[in-house]
Amino acid sequence: MLGAGGLLTAISQVSIVPLLPDLPRLTGASASNVSWLLTVTLLVGAVVTPLFGRAGDIFGKRRMLLIALGMLTTGSILCALTSNIWLVILARGLQGACLAVVPLSISILRDELPPERVGSAVALMSATVGIGAALGVPFASLIIEFADWHVMFWVTGGLGLADLILAALLVRESKVRTPARFDIPGAVGLALGLLCLRLALSKVADWGFTSPRFGVLILAAVVILAGWTRWQLRVAEPLVDLRLARRPAVLAPNAAALLIGFSFYANSLSTAQLVQVPTETGYGLGLSVFASGLCLLPGGVAMFALSPVAARITASRGPRTTLLLGASALVFGYLLRLFTSENLSMIVVGAAVVAAGTALAYSAMPMLIMNAVPRTQTAAANGLNVLLRTVGQALCSAAVAVLLSHLTMTTSVGAVPSLGAFQTVFAMAGVVGALALGVGCLVPARGRADVAMPRQADGPPRTDDTVPADGVRMVGQAPRPRRHRAAHRSPPRGKDGRVTTTG
Repeated sequence: MLGAGGLLTAISQVSIVPLLPDLPRLTGASASNVSWLLTVTLLVGAVVTPLFGRAGDIFGKRRMLLIALGMLTTGSILCALTSNIWLVILARGLQGACLAVVPLSISILRDELPPERVGSAVALMSATVGIGAALGVPFASLIIEFADWHVMFWVTGGLGLADLILAALLVRESKVRTPARFDIPGAVGLALGLLCLRLALSKVADWGFTSPRFGVLILAAVVILAGWTRWQLRVAEPLVDLRLARRPAVLAPNAAALLIGFSFYANSLSTAQLVQVPTETGYGLGLSVFASGLCLLPGGVAMFALSPVAARITASRGPRTTLLLGASALVFGYLLRLFTSENLSMIVVGAAVVAAGTALAYSAMPMLIMNAVPRTQTAAANGLNVLLRTVGQALCSAAVAVLLSHLTMTTSVGAVPSLGAFQTVFAMAGVVGALALGVGCLVPARGRADVAMPRQADGPPRTDDTVPADGVRMVGQAPRPRRHRAAHRSPPRGKDGRVTTTG
């Protein structure tokens, strides 16, 4: 059920993409206003994800999960009922709250499952993001091709309502809570800073890097987030515990999330556009929107198939190894894409390799975070990690939009990106993937969450189950068999130091 929520989250984010070229005609709105349908979802998701994560740790993860699913369902139904562009934009903003579903679900899995099952469950939950993104475009294209565009939102609304009902019936509220006040000034500061940053990044392709609007928004984001950082370090009960977040065991996975989010998103943004380029360019394949969406399906299948493999690698070798393998696959995939951008089969293979690397990396990062933070901060810490993924995606979106809009060639249908533009995108994403590999090498081999759990109302003090330094099992690892004390005794020795035997 939680996995279905992750799939639905990703599908709802990308399902609008095939509609964007036709929506100005369907709604009577300008192309710039229509672009807000994608921008507003990312803006709201960036703000809501860390806020809902912290609220989940304080007020209950199940409660915040139901609120996020309820906002997704409400937004989908509102989109289905109207063609007014401003109401659709408002509804898409409500849908953006569903980005909090994945980190909240991961935290619930940690609280409810036995440790030996956490690894595989988290790997599958993380993979749902990529699987849903791969399925969302052909899913939406198929509906749009054979039905009215409102039907797409009726379908996502119905699925959201079903998942909401199942979550209410099947998911139990965790007893693991953080007895703290919600940091309202911190929430407002983070929201304003992220809104300025995400708005600037989402509009840079239209405004340009030298635009005064872009410069003002970036400056405002820097000033607000700097003040927010100072507040978080001074307040007794911060929204985000930056003292914990700057520890190497937490900082390195978060930096890797930013870089891998950037690298992976280039694959999703460029593949569909590449295969739709007209054949007259000499390299284009001229495929339809629906056919281009199908090119992403093998990647979604690869992500689903690799989720249990990633869990086994994490259980046997640790999440750090899984992250390094994933980043290496990303780099290899973009090398394939760089030199095979004119062959359909190799385009599909390269995109699938990148998706496979992403599945490994995404499954490892929540485990690295959970092995380094106390249980009472799981949702907030994973929310921050997911936020950094989305910031990486926003940076990638801005960079790819600039490259593909400036490196163009003229055809009978107008200007289209040149082959060199796509190759530059793949080279850029490969370099960022290599940086993620380097950051992954900085992740400590064994994380440490040495913060004791608070006393629970119904039992003695609990110790977080993620302290690994002295041999205690880590999350996702099976418990080690206990040995009898006598097995560790040294054999008797004589006066000359030699081992003596009896019998």
